[in-house]
Amino acid sequence: MEIGLLGKKIGMTRIYDLAGDIRSVTAIEFGVNKITQIKSNDIDGYNAVQIGFQTKKAKMVKAEKGHLLKSGIENDFDKLSEFRVNDIDSYNLGQEISINDINTGQYINVSSTSKGRGFAGGVKRWNFRGGPKTHGQSDRHRAPGSIGAGSTPGRVWKGQKMAGHMGNVLVTNLNLLVVKVDLENNIIFVNGSVPGHNNCIVKVTNSRKKPNQKLIDLALAAEEASAAEVQAEEAPEVATEEAPAEEAPEVATEEAPAEEAPAEEAPAEEAPAEKQDESKEI
Repeated sequence: MEIGLLGKKIGMTRIYDLAGDIRSVTAIEFGVNKITQIKSNDIDGYNAVQIGFQTKKAKMVKAEKGHLLKSGIENDFDKLSEFRVNDIDSYNLGQEISINDINTGQYINVSSTSKGRGFAGGVKRWNFRGGPKTHGQSDRHRAPGSIGAGSTPGRVWKGQKMAGHMGNVLVTNLNLLVVKVDLENNIIFVNGSVPGHNNCIVKVTNSRKKPNQKLIDLALAAEEASAAEVQAEEAPEVATEEAPAEEAPEVATEEAPAEEAPAEEAPAEEAPAEKQDESKEI
């Protein structure tokens, strides 16, 4: 990631990394990062790219709008920020920068304005121990104590740690590990805390620290496995037609007709003829 990005801090949570370890992470969401100005060494004395971070509620004042109109850009942005680059030939006005160059296992630096704490005492601002709690010390529990010698030097050194305004300054957290990258939602999860309150704008740049090779290898293996699953799902199913089973020809078995026994009719008994002749004679 040669060029930086602007994002929005969502909050903190806990997730498992690819190695199975649980980590406390900060979620950073990246909206539209568009190049609004390109500075060259010939004109401006250095090579840099100005990026505008845009959300749905972005609104700018007239001076900032006039600055963008010179580049032919009419959109409103929440914040404009410059990033030094070595080569400006690979960038164009209006080009959008995505998080595709951020990979799991690399280290990044995150800068933002810390939370404002107002006027704080020495115990809260500088972690002073405070005075003794016994031996009659009723009002020295959170006192700053001595602020310098009396006669020599006879004054308070500049930069002496004392009570005063706390927070609301630019803070950069170095070498934060990228635990997970969600390309669908444009969110990255970095290990540890990030300065600023939720929904504040943060600046992400590349770190000089070497990436975590263990997480990189695990991420590559997971990508290969997911790609293999997708290919297996998209591959056409080969229809295997089974040969029809040969059925044995049915042998026609002709049944012999059943022989019917001839029905023998019993002869009718005839009356004896002698008796008939006798009846006629009578």
